[in-house]
Amino acid sequence: MSTPIIVMIIILAVLVVAVAALYFFGRRAQKKQDAQKEQMEAMKQTISMLIIDKKRMKVKESGLPQVVIDQTPKLLRGSKLPIIKAKVGSQIMSLVCDDKIFDSVPVKKEVKAVVSGIYITEVKGLHGKVAPAPAKKKGFFKRTLEKAQEKAGAKPIK
Repeated sequence: MSTPIIVMIIILAVLVVAVAALYFFGRRAQKKQDAQKEQMEAMKQTISMLIIDKKRMKVKESGLPQVVIDQTPKLLRGSKLPIIKAKVGSQIMSLVCDDKIFDSVPVKKEVKAVVSGIYITEVKGLHGKVAPAPAKKKGFFKRTLEKAQEKAGAKPIK
């Protein structure tokens, strides 16, 4: 056999092993995620709260309890989390918000939130409706492309 064929076989074998490893690690991670979701569903409760402030902050600066910061993996301590400061009853608490609903959470308004521990999973307006998330601002490239299409008389892309 020639050398290029042997190299190709070795590369193919390494790729097959890598794909198999990723498949099994992915399945294990999926099982863990399902177990966590099930646990969060069991612990959820609806609480009325006044949203004071919301920011994306690092875990160390967030004001979360020290136990939570200690349990956070070292790699995630530098990343920013969506943190909501809210008044629940007579206490002011820092809570972690789900990334999907963070933009739609109103500030300085009273809401009913579905909370699981210190994690907010859903927000409903207490007085009136919660406003949907504001539309994202168009980037420079998209605006330029639309202007060019308008000048050319073509239908703009959305």
